[in-house]
Amino acid sequence: MLPLAPEAAVERLGFVSLEQFLQKLPPELKVLHDGGNGAGMLRWVEPSELEDPTPYLLDGEFILTAGLPFLGEGGSEGKVDAYVQRLVGAGVGALGFGLEPYFDAVPETVLAACRRHNLTLVEFPRTVPFAAIGLAFSQLLESDNARVFRQLADTNRQLMRAVLSARPEHELLAALVQRVPVWALFVGADGRIRARAAADGGGSGNSNGSAASPAGTAGAGANPPAAVEFSALQPLLKRLLAGSGPRVEMESLEDPRPSTVFGHPLRSTRDANLGALILGSAGPLTPAQNSVVSSVVGLLELLVRQRTSGSLAPSQLATALLLHPDSVASGGTKHINGLKDLLAQSTSSTRSAPLRVVQGVKAEPGGPAGDSPVRELLQWRRMFDTKLVEITDYGFAAITRLKVDESLLAEAEELGWRLVIGDATEFQALASAYRRVTSLRARVQATGRSARVDEVTWSVAGLLGREAGTMLAARLLEPVLGQEDPERRAAQLAVLRTWLGENGSWDATAKALGLHRNSVRRQINALAELLDTDLNQAQVRAELWFALQYVDESPPATEAAPSQSE
Repeated sequence: MLPLAPEAAVERLGFVSLEQFLQKLPPELKVLHDGGNGAGMLRWVEPSELEDPTPYLLDGEFILTAGLPFLGEGGSEGKVDAYVQRLVGAGVGALGFGLEPYFDAVPETVLAACRRHNLTLVEFPRTVPFAAIGLAFSQLLESDNARVFRQLADTNRQLMRAVLSARPEHELLAALVQRVPVWALFVGADGRIRARAAADGGGSGNSNGSAASPAGTAGAGANPPAAVEFSALQPLLKRLLAGSGPRVEMESLEDPRPSTVFGHPLRSTRDANLGALILGSAGPLTPAQNSVVSSVVGLLELLVRQRTSGSLAPSQLATALLLHPDSVASGGTKHINGLKDLLAQSTSSTRSAPLRVVQGVKAEPGGPAGDSPVRELLQWRRMFDTKLVEITDYGFAAITRLKVDESLLAEAEELGWRLVIGDATEFQALASAYRRVTSLRARVQATGRSARVDEVTWSVAGLLGREAGTMLAARLLEPVLGQEDPERRAAQLAVLRTWLGENGSWDATAKALGLHRNSVRRQINALAELLDTDLNQAQVRAELWFALQYVDESPPATEAAPSQSE
């Protein structure tokens, strides 16, 4: 009898393998020739005594004959060889030869032809009627399908539990690799890995490096690609994210070992790009395994659609804050935790995860109009993986759990936007974080460069920035800076800088510059007239002081200073 290969244990929806079938038959049968196709799928068992049954056959059938086609001239070597050759050409899985009433043994011509064309040949004794063989196949097919359906039902229950968990994408991938021998990557619309899972017990995680529970074990060939190998998936990922409609994209990889990679795009109801599910396997998947994959694709698509297009959590959060605006500062622990949970659901994070406020402004305010507000809103929701996005008169504002790394920043800038990226903050401090981000927005608009709150020096000069500070200096000090005599210009700037630095003290300024106090007074009065401003006003002094921070240092004033005498 043919040995049962390990692959036969894997579920196959709607099919029974030749090995499985022969295992269920009485031990009296004999395999006279093993064609090596024991793992091949049998579609049906078909008795036939026709000289040429192939026009009525589908591939993968088990043909049963009592030998009638081989009686008389049909038993000649040429006739038998042609018969067997036709069966092989029609994709027949095996030939069963029943002894009696026509033959007491399988004719040598039949055995030789089966060996020559490598067709599995099985001898059935007269004690095993063909009807019993067909019935055994039907029962095996029915029981196998029932087993597969039970497994699919169990799998679906596990997938539903994963969807309802705190980290649904990660748990979905973990459930998938437990049932199907693959590694899996969930990639967002921005091309970054959001979750991964491996069938060899590896964990799953997201692009921010958070860990997940072990993925369990499954078949061989399911190791996930290392980070350095993600570049090999870029051609496949590019096709997935650039195309339209549901489809499957395939790729073959040879490193570190041969494997098949296939990807499923995740699409919105309007066929917008939401991401992709990429799977790798050492071999083809069975129909039942493909059914599990299809379920996971559908559930991931549903989750991403809900996250980017709609959810109950943001409306609940907005209602609570609108009706009870003071509850953030004065609410009890239970109420605050409830708000944190709603916020976490809206940003795809956990209750304790840090958040960031991000504001975006157009790099060129007078440029062409962008997408419709709805499409723009969905774009930022997908990009920052959050439902909390506001379209504003200056651009947009968002609350996200993402760190907004350089790749995400570059993607936004390629779309013609500049970002103000907030520092990590907690739920109760979001309003303060928003004010800090807002304070930098004018600087970003003026300079055309994105900024991060945690990289800014929190002083007037730091917030103003070099570009805006240089513009301020050129505007306020233009009468001085525009003079043709560089020595006179340097001397006047030195006197003004020192006098402002000494808080308007004549004596302190004279001492610092080595001048007579009356000379200092005369030069300051001349500067006030030149600048057409009142230097007695504190605001004027403050503006000039900050403007001077963006003017290059000048030579010592004593070199070009007027006489110390009046």
